[in-house]
Amino acid sequence: MHLSDEVERRTELALEPRTLRIADSNIQGFEEILARDALAFVGELVREFSPRLDALLQKRVLVHGSLRNGALPDFLDETRGIRRSDWKVGSVPADLRQRRVEITGPVDRKMVINALNSGADVYMADFEDSHSPTWKGTFQGQVNLRDAVDMTIRYTGPDGREYKLGDKLATLMMRPRGLHLIEKHILIGSRPVPASLFDYGLFLYHNAKKLIGRGTAPYFYIPKLESYLEARFWNDIFDYSENALKLPRGSIRCSVLIETILAGFQMDEILYELRERITALNFGRWDYIFSLIKFLGHDPRFIVPERPLLPMTTPFLKSCSVLLAKTCHKRGAYPIGGMAAQVPIKGDPRSQDTIDKVVADKKREASEGYVGAWVAHPGLVPVVKNVFNESIESRNTNTIANVNRDDLFRVPAPKISEQAFRANVAVSLSYLESWLGGVGCVAINNLMEDTATVEICRAQIWQWIHHSAKLQDGPTITRELFRTILKEERARTGTGVRPQADEGPNCETAEDLLDALVTSDSFSEFMTLIAYNYLS
Repeated sequence: MHLSDEVERRTELALEPRTLRIADSNIQGFEEILARDALAFVGELVREFSPRLDALLQKRVLVHGSLRNGALPDFLDETRGIRRSDWKVGSVPADLRQRRVEITGPVDRKMVINALNSGADVYMADFEDSHSPTWKGTFQGQVNLRDAVDMTIRYTGPDGREYKLGDKLATLMMRPRGLHLIEKHILIGSRPVPASLFDYGLFLYHNAKKLIGRGTAPYFYIPKLESYLEARFWNDIFDYSENALKLPRGSIRCSVLIETILAGFQMDEILYELRERITALNFGRWDYIFSLIKFLGHDPRFIVPERPLLPMTTPFLKSCSVLLAKTCHKRGAYPIGGMAAQVPIKGDPRSQDTIDKVVADKKREASEGYVGAWVAHPGLVPVVKNVFNESIESRNTNTIANVNRDDLFRVPAPKISEQAFRANVAVSLSYLESWLGGVGCVAINNLMEDTATVEICRAQIWQWIHHSAKLQDGPTITRELFRTILKEERARTGTGVRPQADEGPNCETAEDLLDALVTSDSFSEFMTLIAYNYLS
């Protein structure tokens, strides 16, 4: 694609033998974010770490193949010494020592302001599961965070309401995309750059020194890890970045999401590899269930029931949750609980019931030793904060039970209602339509849904079809039954879960995409790897 003179000038970088270039000339308004020196730093990261990343992704392929051939994850013999020895992670920075409530969400301008003003201890600005990585949206998100760090961010809503930062702000953390994703608009040679390095590199280059100057530092949430070797990879990236940008040693800090069953068996090792930088582990429930289906879903012993029958008290989920809290306390890291995705509606008589459910779930987490948890809506910040404030004195981590390997595989018997099956189809369609339209965080049925939602929904449908599971008091789940329900749910325009479901430009694509994901003989690793091709 022909580039404008301005873009060409900014991307003719002396990065022999390969040169970073922009594969889209439309960068109006983003020239400062895509400045020569910023892209040069990203190029350095890509050249230095892409070969290792390729090797790690190839190792994933080999591990996944062994699981499909009957192996089960286990605690590693090679790292037994790390698990048995006595060590602690480094001290936690002052502005991350209280994390009773963390708000998460996408990086659109209004959300950034509201999240920082929400009263939460931490705001995780998300370029991953709640972000649809369009060209414009990704770079606008980088602009928004730069302006937030500069304390200059403003937003005027369609109604004329003005939004700006208050006096007391949440501590900023940033989540880049996972190691498996690419940024197709930026090429090095003929290859798209790794999205994780691109997101991380741009944010770090533009904001690290300003954050340190304000008494905080660049903090990151690392998603989708599958092994301690991937944690080591990130640690080396942090080391390299500090040297390249002349940042104080150890200033880059991180937290890690445990959202794959493989990482669930390597929590000690992940903490150890990042021990000078890591501050917390966070348990990602939906992604964890998705990973169980992805890795073990071909095995009929691991057919999971419908989503409403998978609360955190489900044995395999509770076991991993308890193990995470126990591991963190042993090693001096903070255990952070899962997402409260509920969206309280003012004036809705059901809101109190919603809040009661959130309180009960967070009390469970506190009883397991968690020091805080995530929320998706500012209205839940005081609710969750109060739970952990009240539990802080009574928490007794010595009572947490031991967890063994078998505990992490205790999946309940599959029970599947037609209502839940339809809900999986409807929610997937609704979310995919929005994601394809550039919106990655969507309120559906008073729940804030992101990519993890559609991943678990489509994974369940695929597994049920693959094993010819039966609906309760109903027929066998087949491709034909799925397609019948798919057409019926698409036809429910203006009602139910999909009030915006019309025949817009993304509706048919969403239907075709969901069909391909759930009816394929093999399981597609990530929805986003396929759907990204449809984004501009």
